[in-house]
This record gives sequence, structure tokens and C-alpha cells, in this order.
Amino acid sequence: MKTILLPLEESDALPSILQTAWLAARIFGSYVEALHVRPGLTGVVAAGAEGLVAATPGLIESFEREDQARATRVRSAFETFMTQHHVAGAAQAGAGPAAAWSNEVGQGEATIGSRGRVFDLIVVGRPTRGGSSSAMSTLETALFESGRPLLVAPPAPPARLGDKISIAWNCSSETARTVAFAMPFLQRAKAVLVLQVEGGTVPGPSAEEAVQYLARHGIQAEVKYAKGQKRVAGEAMMEESIAWGADMVVKGAYTQSRLRQMIFGGATSYILAEATLPVFMAN
Repeated sequence: MKTILLPLEESDALPSILQTAWLAARIFGSYVEALHVRPGLTGVVAAGAEGLVAATPGLIESFEREDQARATRVRSAFETFMTQHHVAGAAQAGAGPAAAWSNEVGQGEATIGSRGRVFDLIVVGRPTRGGSSSAMSTLETALFESGRPLLVAPPAPPARLGDKISIAWNCSSETARTVAFAMPFLQRAKAVLVLQVEGGTVPGPSAEEAVQYLARHGIQAEVKYAKGQKRVAGEAMMEESIAWGADMVVKGAYTQSRLRQMIFGGATSYILAEATLPVFMAN
């Protein structure tokens, strides 16, 4: 996890995203690149009395001024945070974490998915209901278009990361891939829990088999089989992880299709809506 991409926009989640990225960078001595994407305005349209009309030069200039002001505020918050936490700039990088700011004009989330392919980890905020937060489209584009794992920051800045890791084991190939991506964190953790929730699995290896796999990589983990107790699987995964004292959850994304989860719900949908811990996720 030597390189971390940090897509940033102005939102209530910004302090937590910065804190989560810094905690990860501190573990691995990572290079953190903040990325602000400014949308290209060539095709901007405006809603007028006659319907959708081409934006006027004055309107485009207004969009550009507003976006530049937002970018300036976000960059200031990023650089202030990194300075306060003694993170060096890229030019002064040594053994510890380093950080740099990047500003690109592109197709919004598509740029994040493409840029993320040359980083080890992408840190994004968890979308929240109400207020301003990271967009679900940003998270899903990073998840599906980059081929890289995500670390999803909770709404409130976490105090710790990676000391006690809970693996939400549902026996799926998505979770197996996510565990493989998470190995650098798991190998440094002080304690690891493999948690399997009743009613929240697909056919596949058991939690005990997952523990054996981890042991062969030098990771000592404990196993817990939890009852659903009328909870949805995602709720049980989060509650049991918090009760155990986890400061990070490893969870494979979307074992069911995204459309099915949107309609019927699912563990990933619940966790992306409710998680109060950082969630390491891949698909």
C-alpha cells in the first residue's frame, strides 16, 4: 500500500477522508495523491424557460469561478491537514508518508476510475443521507473501474486503523479477493477476526478454512459464527465487529448484483449506508 489515491471534493466527509488516508499512509509510509477533478464544461447545458439550452459564456465563467473556489478550499484543507500531521511534500519525501495535490480536467468519476489503476489503494468517503458527502457514483466508479481496493472512510474521523481487523466472511469469491488485497493490513494487525453471520453466506469455504488460509500466511486469526437474530446480514456484521473492538472491517462488495441490492437490500448496501468504521472493500 505504498501509493494511495485520494479523490477529494468539498463535503462534510472531508475531515474523515483525510484522517483515514493519513492513518493508512502512516502504517505503510505511503505516497498520498489528492485528486480534484474539474469537469470539462464544453457540453454544459442550462435549464431555461424553453427547456435545456446551451450554456452561455457568462454561465460557463460562473461555473468555472465556483469550481475554482471549491478546489481552492479543498486544497487548503488538504495541505493544512498534511502540514499539521508532519507529512512531507512529494519533493521532500523520505521514509515516512508524503503527499501531493493533483488537479485534472476530465469526465468526473471516469477520471477517478482510470487514475486509480496506478495506485495501490483508493480512499473515499461513505455516502450519507442528508448533508453533503461523497457521491455513491464516485465510490462505485472507483470500485468497478479501477481494479483496486477501496478504503471507505466513515462519517466521523477514526482514531485508529488496522490494529484489530474484522473480516466479514461470506464465503464468496469477492470476499476472497478482498482478503488477498488486504494482506498488507492483515499482516500488520494485532488481532484478526473472521466473522461469519448466519444467513449471510453463499456456498464456499467456511470461516475456519479462511482462518487456516490466513495461518499459512503467518496471520493468527480467531473465528466467530454469529446468529442473525432477526438482523440483516450487514447489520449483524457491523454490530459484531464493533462489539469485538474492530477498528476496520474487510468486506467483499456486491456478492449479489448492484440492482438486486438496490431493490431488495443486501450486506454491502447496508454497510455503505450505515458503517461507522473504516471498511476495506473490493469486488
